Amino acid sequence: MDNNEIDQLITAMAEKGREASRKLAALSTSIKNDILLATAEQLKTERDFIRAENEKDLVAGREKGLSPAMLDRLELSDKVIASMIQGLEEIAALSDPVGKVDDMKRRPSGITVGRMRVPLGVVGMIYESRPNVTIDAAALCLKAGNGILLRGGSEAIHSNLALAGLLQKVLEAHAVPKEAVQVIPVTDRYGVNAMLAQEAFVDVIIPRGGEGLIRFVTENSSIPVLKHYKGVCHLYIDESGDIDKGVRIAVNSKTQRPGVCNALEGMLVHKSIADRFLPVAAKELIAAGVELLGCEQSCALVPEIKPAADSDWGTEFLELKMVVKVVDDMDAAMAYIAQHGSQHTEVIVTESYANSQRFLREVDASAVMINASTRFNDGGQFGLGAEIGISTTKLHAYGPMGLEELTTKKFIVYGEGEVRQ
Repeated sequence: MDNNEIDQLITAMAEKGREASRKLAALSTSIKNDILLATAEQLKTERDFIRAENEKDLVAGREKGLSPAMLDRLELSDKVIASMIQGLEEIAALSDPVGKVDDMKRRPSGITVGRMRVPLGVVGMIYESRPNVTIDAAALCLKAGNGILLRGGSEAIHSNLALAGLLQKVLEAHAVPKEAVQVIPVTDRYGVNAMLAQEAFVDVIIPRGGEGLIRFVTENSSIPVLKHYKGVCHLYIDESGDIDKGVRIAVNSKTQRPGVCNALEGMLVHKSIADRFLPVAAKELIAAGVELLGCEQSCALVPEIKPAADSDWGTEFLELKMVVKVVDDMDAAMAYIAQHGSQHTEVIVTESYANSQRFLREVDASAVMINASTRFNDGGQFGLGAEIGISTTKLHAYGPMGLEELTTKKFIVYGEGEVRQ
C-alpha cells in the first residue's frame, strides 16, 4: 500500500469515526454499560483466540530481538486478560460524567447559565506494545461517549486487530456503529503521519510509548496532543523519614515492575539520615537485582554503589537500575527534582507534617505522594478505572486520565425570551 492509499484509508476511517461518535454521544448510560459488560464476557469466551493471535506477535517479537521489557508489555497473559476484564467491569460501575450539569447561576439579564459535561468527540490513540491498551482505551472512550481511532505498534498488530474485532461485534450487537472503535490495520510508519493529519475528524491525539514516539507525534501533529514524555520518578527520604517505610517503598517502587513509567528512577536521601538509611536500603535493593549508581557521598557510605555518570542523573532507565544522591536538605531535593524530574510522580518519606505539606505544595508533578510507592500513580489505583494515559502537561489534564478527563464542558443557557441590551 502506497502513501496515497494509506491517506485515503485513514481519512475514510477517521470520517466514519466522527459519524459514529455522534451516535455514541447520545447513548444512555445503561446501553454503554451493557456494551462494556458484554465485552468483558466476550473476552472470557474468546480468551483462547485472543491468546493465539497474541502468540503470533510474541513469536515475531522474539525473532526481531525485542527486549524482555518489550515482550513483557506485549504479552496478553491470563493475568493481563483478567485485568482487562476487571477494568471493563470497573468502568461500567463508574458514574457516567456525560450530561452532568453544574454551576447553574441566574444572571442579572434573566438568563440562567451552567456547564454540561460532553464528550471530546474522536480520540486518536497512538501506542506501542501493550495491546491491553486497545481494550482499556476503547472502554474509557466509549463510557465517555467518544469514538476512538487506534494505531498500535506493528509488533502488536494481530493482538490489536483481534481485540478491536471482538469489541466491534459487541457494538454491532447493540446497534451501535462498529466504527466507534477502529484499529488502523496499517503497520507502515507513514500511517502515523496520515493519522496526525486528520484534524477535520479527530479532536485529540494521545500517544503512549517511548519518549521518541511522543516527541515525533508532538512535532508532527496538526491535532492537539495530550502528552507524557517519560517517567523520571523520585523518592526523597527526609531527615525525619521512617527507615523501614522508606526501604519498603523504595524496593516496591523500583522492583515491582521496573519497565513502566511510574517505576522509581532516583532516590534522594537527606544527609542526616543517609548513614542509617542507605546501607539498609542498598542491601535490599541490590538483593532484588538493582544496580545502584550514586554520588560521591553515597558511594562512600555503600561501596557497592557505583559512581554515576553525569548522563545518569534524570535518566528513565526502565530496568533494574537507579541513581542515588545524598542531599543537604529538602530544598536541595526539590531543586534536584525540578531540574531532573519529568512531572510524573514524586514521593517524600517523612514523619514531619510541615515538610510533607511543603513537598505537596511546592513539587510540580502530576502526582505528589507522602509515604507511598510511586507505583500508585495509576488510574485504576486512583479509582478512575482503567486509565487512557498519564498526562504530564497541564492542558487539559494532569496525571492519570479517566472518564472526566475524556470529556469537556460546554456552557448551557436557559432563557425566557431575554435579549441583550
